[in-house]
Amino acid sequence: MTLLARLFSLPVRAYRLILSPWVGHGCRFQPTCSAYALEALERHGGIKGGYLTVHRICRCHPWGGHGYDPVPGSDPEHDAKTGH
Repeated sequence: MTLLARLFSLPVRAYRLILSPWVGHGCRFQPTCSAYALEALERHGGIKGGYLTVHRICRCHPWGGHGYDPVPGSDPEHDAKTGH
């Protein structure tokens, strides 16, 4: 993981440690946004992984999507179906 990706992952790790137990498990997507963020940062680095994380979080609202939404490149079969 790049230095920038590690820096961006700190708030996500803090959220998972401190806030996630209090918020509960009501995520609309699989994997959860925090798991998605950590995988995107690890797989794609700080800039692209950060962009993918922000894009995913912006879709996480009552009128947004739901269901299986893996990080691009982590599931080649899903990527082939969706054109990523």
